[in-house]
Amino acid sequence: MHTLGDLAKALNRPAVWVRGMQGRFELPVVEGAGYSAAYLAFLRTVIFLRALNVGEDTLRHLWELEKKFLVLLHADNRGSPTWFLDSCGVRTNRHRRLLLSNFDIGVDLAAHSLQLGLNFNATLPELFAGAEMGEDALRVLGGYAEQLARVREHIATELPQTRAAAKWAGEFTAKHR
Repeated sequence: MHTLGDLAKALNRPAVWVRGMQGRFELPVVEGAGYSAAYLAFLRTVIFLRALNVGEDTLRHLWELEKKFLVLLHADNRGSPTWFLDSCGVRTNRHRRLLLSNFDIGVDLAAHSLQLGLNFNATLPELFAGAEMGEDALRVLGGYAEQLARVREHIATELPQTRAAAKWAGEFTAKHR
């Protein structure tokens, strides 16, 4: 478990940056050494995506879609205040995981399909089904897939510049040591 200072140090960012991210992404703030490795992995993913020039507004929109989708799947009743972050850092089945929460939805994201009626929660169902309340998991997944495709396209476009910049930075720092 990590403190706010540990997170800041591990991310090479000031604590005020971490606090800003917590506010903008509506992440839980905990006292003391209450931040998990998954929490750190989420913030690191955001840093990586920002380094690839993916806009923060885009990431926040994607984050909102992921959380909405997870609520529709009833994945939000895991007994943890950071339930939507708890899968961050897991490296298995990458093709089945959402980008930011890293939640495994059980099907290949590229398939754009979902087994209807999935419910990751063992508690009693709500009075009305999500679709009856105007919330359709397939519609949210479709919007998420569109946004994710734009992010992937952006990363693919930016990757050559990022690699060139990393190579240049390595050469620059090696020459000045």
